[in-house]
Amino acid sequence: MDIPTTRFGLLQIDNDRVIKFPKGLLGFEQATRFCLLRPSEEACFFWLQSIDDPALAFVVTDPTLFYPDYTVPFRAEQMIELKLRATEDGQVFVIVNKVGSALTGNLQGPLVINTLERVGEQVVLAEKKWATRMPLLEVVAQDPAARPAPQSSVSIEATVFPVAISPRASAEVATKPGLPTAAAA
Repeated sequence: MDIPTTRFGLLQIDNDRVIKFPKGLLGFEQATRFCLLRPSEEACFFWLQSIDDPALAFVVTDPTLFYPDYTVPFRAEQMIELKLRATEDGQVFVIVNKVGSALTGNLQGPLVINTLERVGEQVVLAEKKWATRMPLLEVVAQDPAARPAPQSSVSIEATVFPVAISPRASAEVATKPGLPTAAAA
């Protein structure tokens, strides 16, 4: 499948890499089909690129890389909507924003993806422990002369992570983020 994008040009992905968000994302309900792009093997930030809108893409990350105790409680009806047979079949991401010199993550509204069925939903957590702008990293300005020369081509790999990775396996499998713990409610 060819996907035109404004950031990456024309991408080719397999049809089985399409992630459907039947309800869309908050504020972007019309965009229901996405693909997850991994810029490199070492990346901890990814692009969630809309297939429906070439200009719509979000930077996302696994929140447990920054907050190891982060969990998303699932209600029975959410598990049914996402076709999740087990919480281990889910991968959690959060949308990342740059606020001033900090990268923040929306831990109040995580994205939950069933990695087997390739269906996802943005959920809003009732618990006030997490906020929409939780600090992840401080961005340090680099001297332009010290930056590496820009590459002439961008290598983007469309991927959805396998589900066989445990929450603590991210230290052992450095190229893939671990699955966040999900508690069934």
